Amino acid sequence: MDVSGSGITVEQGGGHGWSHRRGRRLSIALVAALAVFTLVPACSSGDDSAATTTTAANSDGSGSSTSTTAAATKELTILVSNDDGVGAEGIDVLVKALQAMPETKVIVSAPAANQSGTGAKTTDGPVTATPTTMLGGEEATAVSGFPADSVAWALDGGISAKPQLVVTGINMGQNIGSLIGISGTVGAARAAATRGVPALAVSAGLAPQPDYATAAKLAVQWIDQHRADLLDGKLAKKPAPVANLNVPTCSAGSVRGVLEVPAATTPPAEMTPVDCSAAEPATKPTDDVTGFAAGWATLSDIGV
Repeated sequence: MDVSGSGITVEQGGGHGWSHRRGRRLSIALVAALAVFTLVPACSSGDDSAATTTTAANSDGSGSSTSTTAAATKELTILVSNDDGVGAEGIDVLVKALQAMPETKVIVSAPAANQSGTGAKTTDGPVTATPTTMLGGEEATAVSGFPADSVAWALDGGISAKPQLVVTGINMGQNIGSLIGISGTVGAARAAATRGVPALAVSAGLAPQPDYATAAKLAVQWIDQHRADLLDGKLAKKPAPVANLNVPTCSAGSVRGVLEVPAATTPPAEMTPVDCSAAEPATKPTDDVTGFAAGWATLSDIGV
């Protein structure tokens, strides 16, 4: 009998004084021994995302069976904060979208009250952190301070699980152009970056009902695109990068897509819903203010 993959042939019975039963027992013993010898994982132990294949002999010695068990993939831990306060609708929509992502752990530490427009301000002295629940019932921590305080509290020892990413928002109102410097959403993201944790700030265009759903969808898309680098720690440096994602709330039509552009130094001309059905500009916008006004979600690398 040929043992597949071993290069060894075992003969049963024949003219060498061996009975059929003894030959069969020898075959079973050799097959079992070879099966144990050839138990080989499909990858190195350091790869959590691959599968392990196990080969074992059948009980009657007639051959072998193979089973494959998928190993657990690496879990991405995300810290979420904002500047509208832990009870705001935007952060609730964001957290639910992130929790729906596979192999993702979400931790929330946000200001206890609305702290819009406070930029990167921090509290001089200790802050108080209190367990609470969000609009949808998810567990969170309310920090008695500014947005940057809520991130600093978490990363400086408030939470035990070190995140690979901080996401702030979803802010009610766009943070583009010269508004970036006064944004508490951005201030919280930059507090993470100074501590070596990459961050994504997310904002939805100002409107009676901001389009949080589209902003959350595009945030998840960004995380999916960068997941491997986040898990490998390629973006974890001091200071870490900060991406600023701003998604229009369209009065008509739908968001054109994501446009990667630098941040402008001027403020937006107006803070109203965008007509995303209007004719597309003849040339692509070259900064976040003009891109946002033309119906694109803008993505800018803004650093610290």
